Amino acid sequence: MAKKQGPPDVASPAASTDGKGKLKLIILIVLGLLLAVGLSVGSTFYFMSRGASESQSDDVAQTQAAPQQQAAIYEVLAPAFIVNFTNSGGRQRYMQVSVALMSRDQAGLDALKEHMPLLRNQLVMLFSSQEFATLATPVGQEMLRQQATASVQELAQKEIGKLAIEQVLFTNFVLQ
Repeated sequence: MAKKQGPPDVASPAASTDGKGKLKLIILIVLGLLLAVGLSVGSTFYFMSRGASESQSDDVAQTQAAPQQQAAIYEVLAPAFIVNFTNSGGRQRYMQVSVALMSRDQAGLDALKEHMPLLRNQLVMLFSSQEFATLATPVGQEMLRQQATASVQELAQKEIGKLAIEQVLFTNFVLQ
């Protein structure tokens, strides 16, 4: 008796649908993840560009509201100030300071130039009244600069009626 010969074992139909179902599930998960990443990137770009346009409009509004500041004008007081002062130990000390005035008002600066001898005298008196120990530190030098600024502004207010000088700057400072 002969046995029936049939085709080799073929997987059952139920097994083939399980493999296709898993493949479809993996593809759907990958597509879902890609969609989520794309939405995340897109929303980030949207909100970032929206924030940038709002900040640009705020910047434009601020620049329109604030008046434009004029350029700084510098007047160097030449020659440099050389003053002597007494140290606490009785030793004679010297200081050389080169000074520049910063202003934003050319007319006020020109008006103050007429009073330059008075301004130089006031600065010489201020510089010579200092103590060496104080001026040896950066904090002491900055305090002297601020005192000089206040002194010059006070003189300008008194003589020309307005604050023509914004700052007094030390361009050279030597103690000996």
